[in-house]
Amino acid sequence: MMGAVGQSTSGHLPKNLHGAQSATYKESVVANPSQGYPQIILSGTDRDLPEMFQEGYLRYTDERLLFNGRKAYLEAVFDNIVGRMVARKTLRYELRNDEEERRRFLREARVTAQLAHPNTIPVYEIGTTKGDSIFFTMKLLRGEDLYEAIKRLANRDQSAVQAYPMSELVEIFLQVSQALAFAHAHGVIHRDIKPENVWLGQFGEVVLLDWGVAKVWGVEDPPWEPEDFKPHPDSKTNDKEQLRTLTRSGQLPGTPLYMSPEQILGHKGIDERSDVFSMGVMLYELMTLKEPFRGETVRKTFDLIIHDDPISPRERAPERHISEAFEAIILRAIEKEKKDRYQSVQEMMADVRDARDALL
Repeated sequence: MMGAVGQSTSGHLPKNLHGAQSATYKESVVANPSQGYPQIILSGTDRDLPEMFQEGYLRYTDERLLFNGRKAYLEAVFDNIVGRMVARKTLRYELRNDEEERRRFLREARVTAQLAHPNTIPVYEIGTTKGDSIFFTMKLLRGEDLYEAIKRLANRDQSAVQAYPMSELVEIFLQVSQALAFAHAHGVIHRDIKPENVWLGQFGEVVLLDWGVAKVWGVEDPPWEPEDFKPHPDSKTNDKEQLRTLTRSGQLPGTPLYMSPEQILGHKGIDERSDVFSMGVMLYELMTLKEPFRGETVRKTFDLIIHDDPISPRERAPERHISEAFEAIILRAIEKEKKDRYQSVQEMMADVRDARDALL
């Protein structure tokens, strides 16, 4: 799942499926051209419910496609009852009778809904379409993902340099950690921590997205091999980018560049320390603007994760002036043996805060 996200709009009113502008949308909101957010006005908050009151799927109009995946697609839609734009994720029609895909889709929706936290995304409704597929709606976010921010920093984009100094990157990391600690307290392991799944809103929001491959108590994964990871057949990404986007047929247990050794080896006892490893990889990338483990292929990447120690962050990026304390945190988090890592996200957070405070 790409997440309930949308780039800033130009202020034009969205159109419905027939190409006409929605009267209900025009009556209730006025787009702010500077930010892409709708203005809240009296005619939108005080108007009565529509005469033809529709619940469920039919209450949404003005569909605009945001992301088209193999198993589901994500749209920005207008909720005519509440009077706001939301994101709607829908299981593809051809999968509507696939029991496993339906279970997995509903698990994603319910895990996301039940992890109500300031750094997770609110889910508003779960329902069925006219064709008996299933959907859920959630908050529509505007901004960029953390990976895009890192790319801009690596390219020395001045707007990114100003927006994301090292102190801000540390704060983003801590907010993601809060969401993850909250999930762990509820028995949920994310299993796909990576910068692409962290959304940065236009007003300082930090949201951990995509709980679609989360592990919950009582769920076991089938056995697998590295060859099970395949690029999307319609993907136009190059070999370098495929390491970030490879998926596995059936259940997707993670993204190769950020997977823990125990994920790669298919251990059944995956716990929060696997997410700690992934967080360590992400912190390395935030600090150095480079990935610690990258091979030419998925198998070579896995070999690096299982057997090799990465170049230390301070050696990898001396120009970033990474402190010894932060380097020690990263290296402990990405230890090969989970008993040698931080035993919880909270424990890691405490050291990150201490390292941050020492720089102030």
